[in-house]
Amino acid sequence: MSIVKVLNSLEKSWDRDDVFNKIKNGLGTDEIVNEFLEKNELKIKKLNTLLRPEDVDLLNQVEQLSTCESKLINNIINLNNLENNEILTEKKISFSNNVPTNKISLFMINWSNKFVVVALLAISAIALSKQAWA
Repeated sequence: MSIVKVLNSLEKSWDRDDVFNKIKNGLGTDEIVNEFLEKNELKIKKLNTLLRPEDVDLLNQVEQLSTCESKLINNIINLNNLENNEILTEKKISFSNNVPTNKISLFMINWSNKFVVVALLAISAIALSKQAWA
């Protein structure tokens, strides 16, 4: 069996959509990897016998690429969380400075915001229907 056939077979076994669904269903990454290794043990052993030194170097580079992508994703998440925390802090400060704690005024503010949104949606719907009939 050639290295191309082994790699193609392993690639079919490692379907990213299936892996993603397993993650969504709560399986841990270690469980997913161990399950894959168990199911494809013979193919992986065959692959190891067919690998040349330059192939091992390429695998190491691919691993570094995956590590870089993982770090990038983590940094994006951290930046997003940091920005969300700053926005929440600003909203809390502005809310506590501008809005009285009276429950009636809170009700009126929420109600008036909802009313404005509904009114804008209704106006947009009317305008679109007039355009459609014109």
